[in-house]
Amino acid sequence: MGDVAGVWQSGAVTVYTPRCAARVLLVDATGRLLLFRGFDPARPERGRWWFTPGGGLDPGETYAEGAVRELAEETGLRLTVAEVGQPVHADVIEFSFDGVWYRQEQQFFLVRVAAHEVDTAGFSEVERGSVDAHRWWSADELRDTGERCFPVDLAAVLARALTGTTAVIEGRAC
Repeated sequence: MGDVAGVWQSGAVTVYTPRCAARVLLVDATGRLLLFRGFDPARPERGRWWFTPGGGLDPGETYAEGAVRELAEETGLRLTVAEVGQPVHADVIEFSFDGVWYRQEQQFFLVRVAAHEVDTAGFSEVERGSVDAHRWWSADELRDTGERCFPVDLAAVLARALTGTTAVIEGRAC
């Protein structure tokens, strides 16, 4: 999400925070992926981007437990760890958000639903102030969009997850 040195030198980031996160590829019966649109409240001039539901793990929480909690908080969908299953993708990203520089190890879970009416009542204060939209994206829309989506290879990550061509990733506590 930007040049590390430039962000640090600008003074926009004052804290470095390593963290682990669970993210969810929530796909409906028509194959559409749920994404949220947000912005950095510390740097709104950087524009908006789309991202999957999910977020940082709580202390002692496994990736799957975090995925379950985040889905409930951000979408209103309540599932069990067994229903979330095993991760289908993992990566490490670095980004700044709200004056904090994160190095985030994240695992993605594929969750299929027939349909779901998104309920954001469980959003945190920061989410309420920095997330301004959500929508379901078809694979073609995601692949062809000129809008920023994260991770940057999200269309490929989704395609691999939907075809089952992902590597086995062990779930672990962070």
